[in-house]
Amino acid sequence: MGNFYSDLLKQPEGKTIEFKQDLSSPKSIMKSLVAFANTAGGRLIIGVTDDRQILGVEDPLLQEERLCSMIADSIAPRLVPNIEMITIEDKTLLIAEVFLSGSRPHFMRSQGRESGVYVRLGSTNRQADRELIAELCRSVEGVAFDEMPVPGLSIDDIDVNAIVESVREKFVVDETKLRTLKLLVSHQGRLVPSKGAVILFGRKKQDTFSDVWVQCGRFTGVTKADIFDHIELYDHLPMAVDSIMLFLKKHAMRGADFSNVRRKDVWSIPLGILREAVINALVHADYSQRGGPVRVAFFDDRIEIENPGILLPGMTVEDMKQGISKIRNPVIARFFREMNLIEQWGTGVPRIFSQAKEQGLAEPVIAELGMRVRFIVFLAKQVHVKEVTSTEQVTEQVTEQVTEQVMKFLKRLEKAPLGTKEAMKCLELNHRPTFLYTYLQPALKSNLVEMTQPDSPRSPTQKYRLTAKGRQWI
Repeated sequence: MGNFYSDLLKQPEGKTIEFKQDLSSPKSIMKSLVAFANTAGGRLIIGVTDDRQILGVEDPLLQEERLCSMIADSIAPRLVPNIEMITIEDKTLLIAEVFLSGSRPHFMRSQGRESGVYVRLGSTNRQADRELIAELCRSVEGVAFDEMPVPGLSIDDIDVNAIVESVREKFVVDETKLRTLKLLVSHQGRLVPSKGAVILFGRKKQDTFSDVWVQCGRFTGVTKADIFDHIELYDHLPMAVDSIMLFLKKHAMRGADFSNVRRKDVWSIPLGILREAVINALVHADYSQRGGPVRVAFFDDRIEIENPGILLPGMTVEDMKQGISKIRNPVIARFFREMNLIEQWGTGVPRIFSQAKEQGLAEPVIAELGMRVRFIVFLAKQVHVKEVTSTEQVTEQVTEQVTEQVMKFLKRLEKAPLGTKEAMKCLELNHRPTFLYTYLQPALKSNLVEMTQPDSPRSPTQKYRLTAKGRQWI
């Protein structure tokens, strides 16, 4: 036991540990205990300075009684930590161990339930907003946000054609299957889309979830001071994976490995690792949170992928690394698994760390920052914007990545040029951003399609036609 606590004292303050010299800051101590109970449990060690000097506490029995009284008077619902005294270097320390509480959310009585709830982010305590408090309540009740109904919508508000296209004949998409996948749920005697269904395939999902989109940016250098390129993606969620990877490949460098008889492409960024991290962000984002989309930032030395929402109660970064998994969005996660985008629950993060080690990359970093989770993947060598300037190279990368989607668009243009509405109708698409970002823009960038009125790109009579390269490609 002594060795355990000796090792504990060597650790830095973090999500599950905090040090206090004494009980002179009761409010700060109470916030920490509330945050531990609401987040992932933790230990508060009293009698140790910030620089780990062991001072101990005077009259430990009296201090223990005082601490218990403070907790009883300050925290609701009732919280009963395990408080013990240990002796190290002839000094007595008080340790209050708090477990993840089944009565969460706990809050500071003086602030009330609406503003007195705190959660633990790294070594700090953060005040929870209304959405996060609701998330804490759902986690206790076993209710997932994406399983909840959207009463004001019907199946007509879901792009069923996109569902059919995405599963590619893996199964028949009918009412029974949609109910099995919980894309349709019963509400007051009728079937309505679940929130997960709207997030995945909503025709107008921004009307219901304004922050369900992806922001991608390529920055010059290693800070956000200078942005070189950016894009906003409003694709259906499963399709967003390829669109994000397309953006990353667009700004990466590609070479060839001739050490094998069979040539293979070698990229300057770890595509497999990044794809896992992107899927992880999309599947585990807290879509109940307001104020920010999933973000992907490409710097010269690293790529950062972050999603809204902190880790689920009871989860730590170390748990993630070990493959312990809690599913925040079971509807979204199951559909991704049906598409084979997820292989097995909990294996994605350990695989990322394993692949990074195999490829000689610096260990990835997972951090909770400002109610968001950020995944940082470091590059083997810096990729500078000026090095990725070849139009031919970028065009080749873009064409390779979206061939299947672009080909569908090209085939619709074989007979005659089409406007945006006509093309979407032919492609059975109802979501304009999906058409723009997944079909039209890659085709234009690849010089497979051109505008009939290039001098008036926003003309209401604008149409698109095949180029010579496009006809040759078909």
